[in-house]
This record gives sequence, structure tokens and C-alpha cells, in this order.
Amino acid sequence: MDLERIKGIIVPMITPVDDVTEDIDDARLKKIVDHVIDGGVGGILAFGSNSEFYMFDDDELIHGLEVIVAQNANRVPVFFGMGPIRTRRGVRLAKRAVAAGADVVSILQPMFLKPTEEELYLHYQTIAASIPDTPVFIYNNPGKAGYGMSAEFISKMAHEIPNVVGMKDSSGDMTLLSEIIRQTRDIEFRAFTGKDTLIYLGLCAGSYGSVCSTANALAPLIVSIYDKYQAGDYKGSQEAQYKLNPARLVQNEASFPVATKDMCNILGLDMGNPVRPSLPSKGKVYDDIKRELDLLD
Repeated sequence: MDLERIKGIIVPMITPVDDVTEDIDDARLKKIVDHVIDGGVGGILAFGSNSEFYMFDDDELIHGLEVIVAQNANRVPVFFGMGPIRTRRGVRLAKRAVAAGADVVSILQPMFLKPTEEELYLHYQTIAASIPDTPVFIYNNPGKAGYGMSAEFISKMAHEIPNVVGMKDSSGDMTLLSEIIRQTRDIEFRAFTGKDTLIYLGLCAGSYGSVCSTANALAPLIVSIYDKYQAGDYKGSQEAQYKLNPARLVQNEASFPVATKDMCNILGLDMGNPVRPSLPSKGKVYDDIKRELDLLD
């Protein structure tokens, strides 16, 4: 695909499920696809962390991806997120995702394990080599995986694995991000921030955009951070970021990842419940999220 399309605000889109069976709710899924595209996002990440990818088996993941791809109708790039622990499963799933229409495959480092750099390099290299004509993103999330990746290691993969073309960094470490950007600036490599509170600072450091869960509910505000920056309105971009931050930070009161669906439901999108054992927020947590959303009006 044309890498010039990989930029802006990418939304790790929530995955609505039936309130009783917890099967993927195709009608609601189509609704949120149209909602985020109408809000101006530059891409959809199917089955990111906030999409609850870890709750679904491979057949469910591919079914959901097929629904998203069909509804999207090539309006924006569709990323397929996965975090396989076993490399062989990653190869099989990546191939199925590409066959189902994914434009980009995003790979989280394996959770639970703590691999050496040799092991981790081979994991990414093997999966990427199985889909040689498809762009691959590295997804660095030390908070969820239990370990991070260094700028030097990410740069090595970017330079040596032909179809590794970008990354989402959810470390929140701006020094790490800036070093990744510095060390890959000689090649076509697109770094994205993975913290909604760091969209503006990431752009200042040279990122191509951000992967933002709050764009499920608040896409126009979040997209404005990127659009204002690209238009040279740096003060306006910063102010839009500061307007967003309280609504994002209040999510930390909730158990992960329920706050994103909470926000959508508060705003009337009817996206249903998180997948059990997760439960919707209630009491003070729910009230605090609603208060911050009300303040955005």
C-alpha cells in the first residue's frame, strides 16, 4: 500500500459484543466504523488493546476484521492488531488477516514471556516474512507486556526487516520516542505515539500521528490536534491537546479497558458492555468520566 496514507489519528476501535452471547455484534461494529470515519480519523486499528483482542479466538478476530474491512470500503487504512505469544500462531494469524483485507499488521511484543532480543527479533522477523508485501508495525507496550524495547533494537528491526515500516509506542517515554525517530530518520519509518495525552508532543518530536483510544468517542477533538499542527497552528494544537487531557486521564480510574466503551455509551453510541470478566464502570468512576465529558460540551 501507499505509505503516505499511514498518518494522522489511528483509532484502536472498540469491539461491540452481543449483550447476552458476547459474540461480536456486527451491526454495532459497522456503526462504530462509520462513526469514527465521519469523525475524521486517518485509520482504524482492528483489535488493538482497547479493542479487547485478547478476549477473542482467531476465527472471531478474522470475522470482526472482515466486517470492518467491508464497512470501511477503503475509506481509510485498516490495521490488524495482534499479540501472539507463539510465533507459529502469529504467522498463521497474519496470513489470515492479510487475506481478509488488512492493509497493515501491528504486532505487540509477546506478553507473559520475557524474551531475549534475539528471540524477539526472530519472532518479528518470522511473522513479517510470512506477509512480505504487507506493511508491519511494531507495537511497544511495556505496561501491558511487562518489558519494553530499546530504541536501538527497534531501529535494528526497522533497518533490517524490509516490511517493518512503523510503530506504535505506548511507553509514554518521550526520550525513547525521540531516539527512535532520530535513529530511523534515514529510512521510511513511521513512528506513532500510543498515549492520547502525548499527541502534540509526539508531533513536535517528529511522529506521523497517534493511535488514540479516545478517538472512539471524541474523534473530532482528537483529529483537531493533528490537523491544527499540520496547518501550522501550533498553539491551537496544544490547546486542543490540553482540552482533551482531563477526559483521557479520568479513564485511569476505571479498570482496563472498560472506560472506552463507557465513554461511547455515555455519549449515546450504544456500544454495549465490555467482554467479561470486565464490567462497565459504575458509581464514582462512571460519574467522574461523565463529568469530564460534560465539560467538553
